[in-house]
Amino acid sequence: MASRALWKGAISFGLVHIPVSLHSATTDNGVDFDWLDKRSMDPVGYKRINKKTGKEITKENIVRGVQYEDGQYVVLSDEEIAAAFPRTTQTIEIESFVANTDIPFVYLERPYYIAPINKGKKVYALLRDTLLKTGRVGIARVVIQTKQHLAVLVPSGPGLILNLLRWGTEIRNWDELDLPPEGAKAAGLSEKELAMARQLVDDMTDSWKPEQFKDSFTDAILALVQQKVKQGKVETVEQPEAADESSGSGGAKIIDLTELLQRSLRHQGGAAKAAAEKPATKAASKAPARKPAAKTTAASRRRAA
Repeated sequence: MASRALWKGAISFGLVHIPVSLHSATTDNGVDFDWLDKRSMDPVGYKRINKKTGKEITKENIVRGVQYEDGQYVVLSDEEIAAAFPRTTQTIEIESFVANTDIPFVYLERPYYIAPINKGKKVYALLRDTLLKTGRVGIARVVIQTKQHLAVLVPSGPGLILNLLRWGTEIRNWDELDLPPEGAKAAGLSEKELAMARQLVDDMTDSWKPEQFKDSFTDAILALVQQKVKQGKVETVEQPEAADESSGSGGAKIIDLTELLQRSLRHQGGAAKAAAEKPATKAASKAPARKPAAKTTAASRRRAA
């Protein structure tokens, strides 16, 4: 099926305009759970309304199903879904290193800053400077709020950035688009045209200054808000009492970077040795999670510290 254009316009630099169309570069391959009435397998609306009968049903009569064909569903229990969730390891698990030019921008999804904790500054600096000098980045897996992500660990200035990546199956193929052939000759470009384009690009080249670029829409809305405040056009809204979130986790924290590096250094005996010792390492990392007593877990943490 041909790719549908989301937007049509042009790329402009100087007096040059290149007509282009904008297409989605990603596709959502996640699992969507639809509510179903377990008594009749009829679809259930957001407000627990049976879409076929129009009657409201109770929560106990709702099950979750995944549609694999039109009108055909596989029903999964809460226990089966919970068992599929990845185990939260609180670790950025680097699986390999690649050249910092190997990852296309289309894979980048969301950046996070990483800061050292628990006296980890020295090994943090060691990893950062090693990646800078070798021109490499780390490919890693990380679990954040029960969801597993592929990520790239990138050195930037004084710190490290963890940028979540899209999975390969989420990136659409170029084949859906009608693109010119690669190479200047195959695309019918002359040397004169290339020389003029290079000169124009050189004339417009500058250093990256993010402060020069402003969100004009947000600025306009904030200015309008300030204007209405001065005019006294303010409405009072009573917010419902906020739930106590003091005990919540607030998201997974990225820790144990020092331990990860030390473990990597201990396994520098070669690729074969690392592959042989990897299962034992994972088994060891899972052992503390099986201890049921909170007191024992706390003691273990104190001994580790």
